This record gives sequence, C-alpha cells and structure tokens, in this order.
Amino acid sequence: MAFSVKATLVNFIGDPERYPCHMNLEIGDVLTFDGAELKGRVCPDALPALSETMIKVFTMGPRYKDPAYYNLFWYSVNSCKDPELAKYDGNGYKPIQKEFDEPKHHLRDLIPPGGFHWPPATERTVCKDVMVMCPDARTGGVFKIEAYDFALAGHMLPYSRRMFTIIDRVGKKGGSWPVDKILDLYTEDEINNIYPVLCEGMIKGMMEEIELMDYGKVEDGNLVVTEKGVDRVKRYATEIPKEHAEALKIG
Repeated sequence: MAFSVKATLVNFIGDPERYPCHMNLEIGDVLTFDGAELKGRVCPDALPALSETMIKVFTMGPRYKDPAYYNLFWYSVNSCKDPELAKYDGNGYKPIQKEFDEPKHHLRDLIPPGGFHWPPATERTVCKDVMVMCPDARTGGVFKIEAYDFALAGHMLPYSRRMFTIIDRVGKKGGSWPVDKILDLYTEDEINNIYPVLCEGMIKGMMEEIELMDYGKVEDGNLVVTEKGVDRVKRYATEIPKEHAEALKIG
C-alpha cells in the first residue's frame, strides 16, 4: 500500500547567517505528499533529493531505512593507523578513545549525529531517521522525512479506505478481532464488488501497515485497535463527503 509523507526542515548544519537560505525556509517548514499532491514551499535545488526519498517512504513507510543505517563502522569510534595492530584487525588501525574538538562548521558536522562517538553508543541510532540535506553545503538545510498517515489521495486511496473500514469494524466489535476472520466483517458483495477486492493475502499486508501507523496491534492472532486508530477513523469520517462515510459505514 502507501503512506502520506512529510519532509520537515529540522536543522541548518551550515551557517545560515552568513549564507542565508534564498528560499527563506525556516526550521519547522513542512512539505507533504498525500499520494496525489505535493503541498508546501520547497527549494527547487533540494526538490530532486527530497522527492526521490519521499517516494521511497511513500511506498515503504516507517520500514524504509537509508542503507547507511546498516553500516557498523559508525560505532567503531575514531582511529589512527598503527601497522603493529594489523595482526589483530588485518588492516592496522588503533581506536582513539576520545572525541576531537573541532571548530564550528567543520566537515565533521556532515557526519550523521552519533557517528564515531566516544564512548561508543549503546543503541543503534545513526541514520535511523530518514534525512535529506539540501545541496548547498554552506547553508546545509536538513529535512527529516517520515510517514504520518495512510495515503489519502491518488491511486492508493482505495487501499487506505479498506484499512480504515477494517479498523472501524473491529472497533465496533469490541476493539479486537481474529485476523483470519476479518473477511467475516464484510458481506460477499462488499468483499468482491468494491475495489480493491479483499483477500487474505492483502489483509495480511494491511495488518502490517495498520501496525506501522499505530492504529492497531496484532496480538495472539487478533487485531487490537488502538485509541489512536479509533480517533483517526472518526476524524476520517468527517474529512470525506457524508455519502462516502455512509457507504463505508464508518464514523
């Protein structure tokens, strides 16, 4: 399926006072994509990298990770050459057990937060968030990209509506329902004559996306709807035409 995505300007790692952003973007500015429309102010120089990454998160949601996240060297701390140690590591390097004191706006600032930190990090956090930096390194605007809802427009909307109805119907059944019995909540006409046709394989994928948005949890084979999920469906019922909400039987 797919997700609505936002890119939020969270930092300038360059020197915006000396090299100001010529789009006049400010910390907290947001660009969104709901599956059909891109909304918000965006610098055309940053747009290529932003759009490429936003589409990945649009498709994969919180499952997407920058490949750099999987590199272990972020946690290996700083080092210097020491050929005598090659008999241990094969290449000859010695860990440096301290942080270097670098001047402001040093190239070191381009390293993701937490990388090569002393003492070593206890959790795997480097590149955990999906980030994109504008191409003007003098200013260094950094955007955080994240999924914030199901896709609410475009060709993926029908799948989102199916998931909203699942959340709603399980909520009305006491908030918990067996995943392998989800189809029992629908009539044969609702299953086969509304796009997309519901099937067990699709429902399994939908369960994962419902969990990713924290609209529900699968526990012991049951979908347990969260309070966040119940509230989201109620709001969604007010965001669409009344006749749509009635046809979907939500709200």
